[in-house]
Amino acid sequence: MPETAKEAADYIHPLNINGLEGRMLRVPSTTTKQREILLVYGHHAMLERWWTLIETLRQYGPVTMPDLPGFGGMDSFYKIGSKPSLNAYADYLAAFIKLRYKQKRVTIIGISYGFVVVTRMLQRYPELAKKVDISVGIVGFMHRDDFVWSRGKRRFFRAVARLFATRVVALFIRYVCLNRFVIKTLDNHMSHSKQRFIEVTPEEFEANMDFEVELWQKNDVRTHWLTSSQFFTLDNTKLPIKIPVVHVESAGDHYLNNISVEQHMRKVFSGYTKFVAETKAHTPHITANKKETGVLIPSGLRRILGRKP
Repeated sequence: MPETAKEAADYIHPLNINGLEGRMLRVPSTTTKQREILLVYGHHAMLERWWTLIETLRQYGPVTMPDLPGFGGMDSFYKIGSKPSLNAYADYLAAFIKLRYKQKRVTIIGISYGFVVVTRMLQRYPELAKKVDISVGIVGFMHRDDFVWSRGKRRFFRAVARLFATRVVALFIRYVCLNRFVIKTLDNHMSHSKQRFIEVTPEEFEANMDFEVELWQKNDVRTHWLTSSQFFTLDNTKLPIKIPVVHVESAGDHYLNNISVEQHMRKVFSGYTKFVAETKAHTPHITANKKETGVLIPSGLRRILGRKP
């Protein structure tokens, strides 16, 4: 993995919750500020993947990021006879907050699907909203209509994702498709990948590729695809949340309709503040450095985080 991501190892601890084993990253503040920040990652993720963003966030207080079941190498819900539904993730996150922040208020930052989980958790556990001083969504979404694709294309993607989430197909994907040769070949044939690796050395390229392969292999295939299929039936707009939201949208988001996202967030949260991240995609690539991921925390959000909790 990239050298910067290796620095995360010193702050990673075992996590056992509700019979599921994973990891948790807990990083102290680099300043005197002590805002408690809970970072919830999204799809295609592991703790090391967001280390460079944590390097930016920790100047505002200690940062905690737990694995999500089925992601980052953590046991999946299938291990305990459950399915990776959105409600199951909401219940898991609520249990973590109750365990970790018993007497503390917390700033929650959800990235993409992570924000979807945070939203559902706040809707199912309104009493926990009282513990949240700021709710932040980084390229988050609320509803199936937030995606840029047509209704027909969304139905197609949902059907494919559900097929990939079946046990037999998921096993085939994991042990036949998710190997270094296949992933490297696909990455080399993508135009944006070629541009991304123009200025890296051969050694850096190989390290980044190893990280890409590790990331794909650490995520449970059935969980990845079943949760992906749920994007296209999502509706998180049915229950209000009595706290405001700070939303960071990507200027170059190739997945989401930012106007639709804003309309749905305004419908649910008691207040809405928006900032724009100058990115060319939904999120920076997994090999992005601190400067590249730092754009997800625009200056306006930095001012908010810098205030006394």
